[in-house]
Parts: sequence; structure tokens; C-alpha cells
Amino acid sequence: MIIIYYILALIAFLIGVLPLILASFKSKYRKSIPARFFLFNNPKFNEADIHFHACSFGEIRSIAPLLKKFESIAVSVITKTGFDEAKKITPNTRFLPFEIFIPFWLRRSKILVIFEAELWLMLVFWAKFKGSRVILINARISDRSYKRYLKFGFFYKEIFKFIDKVYAQSELDKKRLISLGARDIVVNGNIKSAFLPAVSKNYAKPNERMIVLASTHKGEEELLLNHINLSENDKLILAPRHPERFDEAGEILAKFASKHGFSFERFSKAKNFSAKCVLVDTMGELVNIYAISDIVILGGSFVPNVGGHNPIEAAQFENSIITGEFVFNQKALFEQVGDVVFAKAKDLGEMLKKELKKSKIKSLGSADEIIKDIKDSCERGKSV
Repeated sequence: MIIIYYILALIAFLIGVLPLILASFKSKYRKSIPARFFLFNNPKFNEADIHFHACSFGEIRSIAPLLKKFESIAVSVITKTGFDEAKKITPNTRFLPFEIFIPFWLRRSKILVIFEAELWLMLVFWAKFKGSRVILINARISDRSYKRYLKFGFFYKEIFKFIDKVYAQSELDKKRLISLGARDIVVNGNIKSAFLPAVSKNYAKPNERMIVLASTHKGEEELLLNHINLSENDKLILAPRHPERFDEAGEILAKFASKHGFSFERFSKAKNFSAKCVLVDTMGELVNIYAISDIVILGGSFVPNVGGHNPIEAAQFENSIITGEFVFNQKALFEQVGDVVFAKAKDLGEMLKKELKKSKIKSLGSADEIIKDIKDSCERGKSV
């Protein structure tokens, strides 16, 4: 299986070389594609006891407190935004290469810690081959993903042969993981709620009611703005999920503001929230904005192809949270928050006229067992 998979991956790489080269000229991929597919400026890690692997910016932000609990770490990522965020924590950060390069690139660690759904066969196989313990943390399988996983069940059964322990978000996730061949599974809750992000800058709370459109995706800004009527005492803050969409989302919000005679500013220039409509076009500010918000409308949930975003980060400040109906990737987190309003975009106008309840966190996950597992693995590794 491993040899066949490697050959197929090699063939796929050869077929895709030209499209990859062309894609690397796009600003979004200018650093990640050369690093991942051609090992450009992407050497092996410096030696480290613990290798953490996560996908992107959001995942790195979620586990940053976990990373900071250990000194000898290496971090691999997939995206440029994830790389930049991980680099703030450790210089021993790299892009995870395409699978054909992993046998020659991967350096042995005492333990490989994989976050959520980053299941790469070559990564787990070669980590085990080199003598690492491999654990999967915060594991989840959404309703939609489960159907796809089952179609390739033989492949995931192969992957789970090389994963020693799995920390799942829920009992349902555990059952699904067992059906795919996972073993030694502990239900540990969602560790995103174990490490609540802290405010890094304290902004003055505006006198107006502050409505935040948070982590929006393509197609959502216009959809939501078409159904939002701001009163005289409202202020609207738009924070798109992906930085490459800042300009696009900014144009949409600027048109909305112009149409209604509202003032508009980009946060990167104004550095404040004095305008009626503000585009947040800088990374890492969302939790600071949640802290002074009154209503948070969580994006990624009004279009059917994303699956929602983490409500815990906003709920810690006990503001009112409105989300769309498509939250299939975040069910476990929404179960931990009370008084979230689920709505369709067309209902937002009426929702904003009501006195909404404040959302509150009902329960938090724990990372204690994971931390102990990692520490124990490092101790055992000393005697090997």
C-alpha cells in the first residue's frame, strides 16, 4: 500500500508540476507552493522533541497556548498565514512538503502531534518509521466529511495504523473514528475551548451598538449586508476570514456605506472605529474586537460549503451571537455555548431589532491529558 501510494503521489506531482509553477506566481501561494512542492527555502527542522502539525492560521492560533507550554518544538503548516503565525512562536517552523518529499525531509521527533483532520499518510508512516509516537488531537469528522471518509475507508484504515492515540471532540466523533480504523480513542472535548484567546490590545468601547460580521467568506458579505439595516445607534465592523479577500470585502462594504450615506474606513489606516462602517484588514485583531462588541454575526455559516466558525472566542465576552444554519464543522463547539441564535440571512433585519440574549459558555474542554501524554512521551524518548 505504501509503495503504491508513493508511486501514485509521484505521478500526480509530475502531472501537476506546470500548474503548480503557474499557481506559485499568485501572491497567495508565492511562498507556500515553492516551499511545499519544490522544497525552496524549506529545509529540515532543527532537532526538536515535539513536532506539531496544523493546517493554517486559525488552527495555529487555537493551539498557540499548547505550543508555548513546551520548549523543544517544531511546527509544520500548510498555508502562508499559518506559517507566519507559527513563526511568531518558534523559528523552527516549516511548510509541510508534498508527500513524495517527506521521507527525505522529515526529522525524527519523540512525538508527532497532529491537529484535527491533517491526515497525511506519508507523514504518519515516516514518523513511525523513524521512531516517533504519533497522536491526533481535537479529532472530528463532520456529517458531510464522514460520507467522503467512508468512501475511502480502506485508505483511512491504513493511516490509522500509524497513529498511536486519538483525542476526539465527542462520542459521535469517536464512533466515526472507530469505523475508520482508529484505536485508543479518548473523548476530550474541543481543546479550542480549553485555550481561550486573550485580548492583545484594549480598545475603547464605542457608544454605539457594535455589530461585527466575523470571519466572512466569499459570497457572504453581500448576502448579509443585503439584509442588515443599521440604525442611528449602530456601528458595523466587517472582518473577512482570509487576508487575500480584504480588498474585495472592502469594496463591498464601501459600496454598502456609500449607498446608505454612511462613513467608511479601513482599520489598517484609521486604527480606530470612528467610522460607521469599518473593514478590519489586519490579522490577529478579531478577539480584541469581540471584547468590545455587542452582537457578533459569525460567518462561514450562511453559505453551505464552509461549516461555520468557533463561537467560543466571542462567547467568552458574553455578547450576543448570531450564526447561520451551516455549522457542521463546529457542532461540538456550539454545544458548549448557550443562547446562540441560528438564523437565515433574510432574518437578520428582524433579529437586529430584537433584544437578543447574551451568549455564554456552558462548558470548556481540557488539554490536561494531552499535555501529560506529550510530556510522558518526551520522558520515554530520553531512555530510547
